[in-house]
Amino acid sequence: MQEDTNLPRILIVDDEPAIQRFLKIALSIGEFALFQAESGHAALSAAVTTKPDVILLDLGLPDMDGIEVIKSIRQWSQVPIIVLSVRDREADKVKALDTGADDYLTKPFGVAELLARIKVVLRRSLQQIPDPIFRIDELEVDLARRLVLIRGAKVSVTPTEYELLRLFVINAGKVLTHSQILKQIWGAGYMEQPHVLRVNISNLRHKLEKDASRPRYIITESGVGYRFQS
Repeated sequence: MQEDTNLPRILIVDDEPAIQRFLKIALSIGEFALFQAESGHAALSAAVTTKPDVILLDLGLPDMDGIEVIKSIRQWSQVPIIVLSVRDREADKVKALDTGADDYLTKPFGVAELLARIKVVLRRSLQQIPDPIFRIDELEVDLARRLVLIRGAKVSVTPTEYELLRLFVINAGKVLTHSQILKQIWGAGYMEQPHVLRVNISNLRHKLEKDASRPRYIITESGVGYRFQS
């Protein structure tokens, strides 16, 4: 494993030798310092000693469930955590993301996709305070002036739609679950009212997208939530 402290540090938490080898080879394409842990307790220790910039976490560990690892780490750190797991049920994805994971990839996955997800969480973690103006393609969100523009023209959005868009922009690239969004924007009392979120997402798409049926910005993660694609 590399130990160049000038490189982004990635902690791989998986007890399967074949997966460890695959990840080591896959990540050798990028410039990373790689560290490894084969159990939950070893992961918690390594998270302190190696100070990783990203943690790649399997949920099926020999000594404790990966969800418990996420809970423990989130008590003291906001290091980005990407779950890599064979568990493909929507309930498992939602639970991991609601617990504090930043992203979730189901095994098997492609190397290019893994590297792309790592770059997104690294970029977001380094950008502690979002730029006052967020631009992507034809969309511009001025966080300081609370303005939304498409091709330079002002888009009229409701206060709720703006707060929803602002939440997506600040967390660009991260999967946000339905419950996370509902709690953040509407409060805990709306946790069981997903139709409120669906209506506002639909309205935003019709205002921002060229084709609301094929969205460029607000991507649906089926059964889980939404991701703002940067």
